[in-house]
Amino acid sequence: MIEKIAQIRHTDSGNFFLIAGPCVVESEKLCFEVAESVMAITDRLRIPFIFKASYKKANRSRLDSFTGIGDKEGLEILAKIRNTLKIPTVTDIHTEQEAEMAANYVDILQIPAFLCRQTDLLVAAAKTGKFVNVKKGQFLSAESMKFAVEKIQMSGNNNVILTERGSMFGYQDLVVDYRSIPEMQKNNVPVVLDITHSLQQPNQPGGVTGGNPAMIATIAKAGIAVGVDGIFVETHPSPARALSDGANMLHLDKLNGLLEQLIKIRKAVV
Repeated sequence: MIEKIAQIRHTDSGNFFLIAGPCVVESEKLCFEVAESVMAITDRLRIPFIFKASYKKANRSRLDSFTGIGDKEGLEILAKIRNTLKIPTVTDIHTEQEAEMAANYVDILQIPAFLCRQTDLLVAAAKTGKFVNVKKGQFLSAESMKFAVEKIQMSGNNNVILTERGSMFGYQDLVVDYRSIPEMQKNNVPVVLDITHSLQQPNQPGGVTGGNPAMIATIAKAGIAVGVDGIFVETHPSPARALSDGANMLHLDKLNGLLEQLIKIRKAVV
């Protein structure tokens, strides 16, 4: 199905596809730096690549947290990356109005995990005709995601992707249940494993989400071993200075080595 995404490359390689980029649009310079670096790696390794950055962060613990440089400004940077580098792009949306607006700038609309049951939002995203990537809520079973798929498909759009990003069994940690991947694949849609958000440590006393990036490779390798279709990773040249989710990001310099390892596992299990 992903071969239908505009401008996506290397879909005949047999590799998993990659959704990657910084958490949020911090600046045009940062987005191009990350996009060009990841594109060079994925072109060499023949991995289909979709650039990700949120033009707006609506789900923040504290009022003074960074939410974006401005909706129009962020979306225009994503469109510039899409048009200049000739690669597909994805961004989060939060309301029906945002679905219509963002669809003019990106190839894929992403539904955040905490909004995955919002019927009006899913229907609005579907009606744009764009691909819709729905993140499984930390509070939902994999089986229940069939209803999210149905809402989109029954609204006239079969271009659906589902993303696993961990389940919450306590207040400050997430656990990945790898049974969710084949379970969600029963919907006959591509399934992605979000290897960085799965390692978030939310609800910290200071109001800033923590993370455990040392486990990124472990989560990713297991996902490839059980047959996930795609990998989602937030990456930054300096995670410690990132304006959002820096605690669970992969350092950009480590991405190439990780992807090389994952390709070897993919070849071994396919």
